[in-house]
Amino acid sequence: MATVKLLSDDELSAEARAVFDDIRKTRNSDFVNNFWRALAHDPKTLRRTWESIKEVMAPGALDPKVKEMLYVAVSVAHGCSYCIHSHTASARAKGMTDAEYQEMLAIVGMAAETNRLVTALGVPVDEAFLVDAPAGRSQEP
Repeated sequence: MATVKLLSDDELSAEARAVFDDIRKTRNSDFVNNFWRALAHDPKTLRRTWESIKEVMAPGALDPKVKEMLYVAVSVAHGCSYCIHSHTASARAKGMTDAEYQEMLAIVGMAAETNRLVTALGVPVDEAFLVDAPAGRSQEP
């Protein structure tokens, strides 16, 4: 349940409307999701967040599908149901298969388990894994 009213297009300030216009143009869609509608109460945060997401999620060294899958993985780790659903839909729209989704979830689960174990055991980082490891030492786990 939302803690703020989700603003309709008719309720937007001029500043928020400009961001919504850019969202629609950038995504080539009339749909503006509830996240943006909640943020529209604070046009400054809305704009800053939208600009950051546009930059981070834009094509780059990582494929857009991979970026969406990473977003899902982090959202699972943080327990954000909204982001899990929205970025899973986006990853699927970018070509993520059911097999890729299941494999990603298996990795997220395995990482969560081993992270807890290594933390509880206080395992020190191997010297070979450090950026400035002595020459000739493998950095493969």
